[in-house]
Amino acid sequence: MKVFDVQITEAVQDFFKEKLKLNTSLLDINNILKTVSGICNFLETENDFFELKTKIKNEYYLLNEPDRMEYGDFQTNPVLSLKITNYLSLNIEAPEVLIEPTCGRGNFIIAALTSFSSIKEIYGVEIYRPYVWETKFSILNFFLKNELNTKPNIVITNANVFEYNFKKIAENSKTKTVLILGNPPWVTNAMLGSLNSLNLPTKSNFKQHTGLEAITGKGNFDIAEYITLMLIEAFQASSGNLALLVKSSVIKNIIFDQSKNKYRINKLEKHWIDSKKEFNVSVDAALFFCSLNSDSTFNCETFDFYKSKILIQDFGWVNEKFVSDINKYKYSKQIDGLCQFEWRQGLKHDCSAVMELDMLNGQYSNPNEIGIELEEDLVYGILKSSDLKNTVIRSSRKYTIVTQTKVGQETSHIRNQYPKTYQYLIKNLSAFQSRKSSIYNNKPLFSIFGIGDYSFKPYKVVISGLYKTFHFSLVLPQNGKPLMLDDTCYMLSFDSLEFAVYTLILLNSQTTKDFLKSISFSEAKRTFTKDVLKRINLDALSKTFSMQELVVELDVFNTSNRLDIKITHWNNYLQEVNSTKNKQFEMFA
Repeated sequence: MKVFDVQITEAVQDFFKEKLKLNTSLLDINNILKTVSGICNFLETENDFFELKTKIKNEYYLLNEPDRMEYGDFQTNPVLSLKITNYLSLNIEAPEVLIEPTCGRGNFIIAALTSFSSIKEIYGVEIYRPYVWETKFSILNFFLKNELNTKPNIVITNANVFEYNFKKIAENSKTKTVLILGNPPWVTNAMLGSLNSLNLPTKSNFKQHTGLEAITGKGNFDIAEYITLMLIEAFQASSGNLALLVKSSVIKNIIFDQSKNKYRINKLEKHWIDSKKEFNVSVDAALFFCSLNSDSTFNCETFDFYKSKILIQDFGWVNEKFVSDINKYKYSKQIDGLCQFEWRQGLKHDCSAVMELDMLNGQYSNPNEIGIELEEDLVYGILKSSDLKNTVIRSSRKYTIVTQTKVGQETSHIRNQYPKTYQYLIKNLSAFQSRKSSIYNNKPLFSIFGIGDYSFKPYKVVISGLYKTFHFSLVLPQNGKPLMLDDTCYMLSFDSLEFAVYTLILLNSQTTKDFLKSISFSEAKRTFTKDVLKRINLDALSKTFSMQELVVELDVFNTSNRLDIKITHWNNYLQEVNSTKNKQFEMFA
């Protein structure tokens, strides 16, 4: 039977049929329910009471529930919930107060009631009203099957978690041991915004990003991260623990920001879970655990939740450096510093259907049009992350139109100097105007980003930001024109082929690979970013090579790639690397 849009068990159904035979009032039935289940104000209004009586009497059925995507809803199954609470029961002080910030169907609350007899108070919050009822019915069903002399005082609230007053609970629980337990939504604010969801925090730049970062990628954040930090902020002075299922990237961000926030949390742990098995989603996720009201710590130990407690790795802060593997970092930390050349990202246009072209029978084409006529001056070969497979790349499979030589440059000259290209672009004007990113607002027609003098240098050392290859490639000109990169790629640009090759050899060394493995995170959307790559100190890295090793590496490179690069420019290269005018004194973003 379904009541209030949720299925109830036969035991709950029989309970209500028996109790509602009596001439009971709302107050009476709520008192009975409080005695049996511990839930305060189980039925909140007379309308609830009337609907319950009507549906129990008529055995009312409803259709399946709607799509829960806008809530970031990945319900924790009862088996996993119980495994987690059983694990916690063996490793933490028995809690007196349980807080479930997004309680969903109530599986974690039922698991906690099963694992902990010490709980005296439970606070559950859930925005989706049918789940509020399902949680209440599940708790009632639990106590109908498990008659206990004393029951916790339970409050299940239908509310937006971002508007709920957790600080009041923290204030009232000062002398009690708390456990914050749950599974916050696994979605970003941008995704919920695109769905016009109301399940969002108040619009704010809560990480204090500035300028372009605040309106592009870094302004996006996970809802679970916001909720976790909100709870840590509220309960950091409380005795107890926090255990939340979140994406691994959320845990990384929390530890990264801990150097700034210095929350009073300790014993930070990440317990990897198989999200495909548990939730049928391909997301790197884990149970994040920490102790509250402790001296601040800045590293997090990683374990496999399903195996014995053997440390997999330890990540966090080492001497003001953020690393993904503290043990591995010890052996390559000598090259951690600031790259003497500036890493750049490739072209960004957000208009691939128009700007990315194929060559078909000697003519340019896009997915919608064949035989596109363009002047060659503004057309360049372009490489995407999937193209960076070889050590040396001499050609591209795709082409792009480069409308500017620097960001913000006027594009009006295209109309007179390149009429065919202009006609093609203007015909597709609506595609440019529909670009959603605000970075294009009030910019010249057909504007692009990630363009500058560096884009037109002939030789580039590049790496994909998306793939976990730890391998750099050398990009050479195509038909006398420099090849461009898209914005998933990162590059160092050179006028000298020798300098590019020397840099490539340094970057493809085992020392560099070990270093990058110790500071990059496999669960990140981009394994490599500018922030990661610019930590490679080429001066320090060059000192890890002897001249003999360089000569051997250069010979192997020349033989494999049909080139003839000499070692004779090495000293000039070192002078360039050591030149203070080329050093980048940027703050880490």
